[in-house]
Amino acid sequence: MKTIAISAALAGALTLGGFGAAQAWEPTKPVEFVVTSGAGGGTDNFARLVQAIITKHKLMEQPIVVVNKGGGSGAEGYVYGKGKKGDPNEVIFGTNNAYLLPYVAKLGYKYTDLTPVAAMALDEFLLWVKGDAPYADAKAYIDAVKAKPMGFKMGGSQSKDTDQTLTSMIQDATGAKWIYVPFQGGSAAAVQLAGGHIDSNVNNPNENVGQWKAGQVKPLCVFAPEQLAKSEPIHDGKGWGDVPTCKSAGIPIESFRMPRTVWLPADVPADAVTYYANVLEKVSQTPEWKEFIQRTAQTAKFMKGQEFTDFVAKDDAANRKVFEAEGWVVK
Repeated sequence: MKTIAISAALAGALTLGGFGAAQAWEPTKPVEFVVTSGAGGGTDNFARLVQAIITKHKLMEQPIVVVNKGGGSGAEGYVYGKGKKGDPNEVIFGTNNAYLLPYVAKLGYKYTDLTPVAAMALDEFLLWVKGDAPYADAKAYIDAVKAKPMGFKMGGSQSKDTDQTLTSMIQDATGAKWIYVPFQGGSAAAVQLAGGHIDSNVNNPNENVGQWKAGQVKPLCVFAPEQLAKSEPIHDGKGWGDVPTCKSAGIPIESFRMPRTVWLPADVPADAVTYYANVLEKVSQTPEWKEFIQRTAQTAKFMKGQEFTDFVAKDDAANRKVFEAEGWVVK
């Protein structure tokens, strides 16, 4: 199987040493970082920071050019990657949409048209309500929604995407029923919640932090197996580390996280996969990357080889279950 072959190649990665460690393969021409989002989006910021760190620490000899291909919720970038079959100088930056998008839309690529390289971080999801909402915890809010089915609005980024998937999971786990309202991105959902046009959202920390600082919204819980890392107070003496997990707050969902992923086209040399996985792992060890993770309240989690393959399989299965239950899978 393709995944087994990829895992074997990644498992043979060289032990990390100094930033200048020799590799069996290196690019011999400029490398293109293909970003599956528009300029300024989360994936764009992710890729450009990686580019900046690689350049600063001289982790690659060749220059890097970043191009944005975010059409079709990122499908444009993956289709572009498919067209570069066998070319190890095309590095594609995305999320779990790399393997989930083909479920919900007829697109010009399949997951097997890409070669997985690594995941570098996990985006967390929190349940947010308006700052002056009368709910002290997640259970109180869920109870209110259950008492008035389809009487509350849950906002999110896009439709049939991560936010709506998580909303569906919450509904299935608790019996609560919302009207789901899609927006063009998490920032729009944050503005709509702050203005009281929706009752809640499940934004990432970085998408709602500005409104939390202003007291316009407040987090009720985080969909992670443990609380977030401690941080400086953001509002009313509370920071990320003070937000309880959703499972402990009464929502029986242990974890829902979106990986920041990196891919190559199909049929590239195994040594190229190893090369990029090692470079990206070195990036994850730099002070600049660690500062970025802390600032955006993501979870530092570098995965390559079998660990990354296993994560993809588990995440794919969990999301597909929701897609099938909702009738989103295209035939």
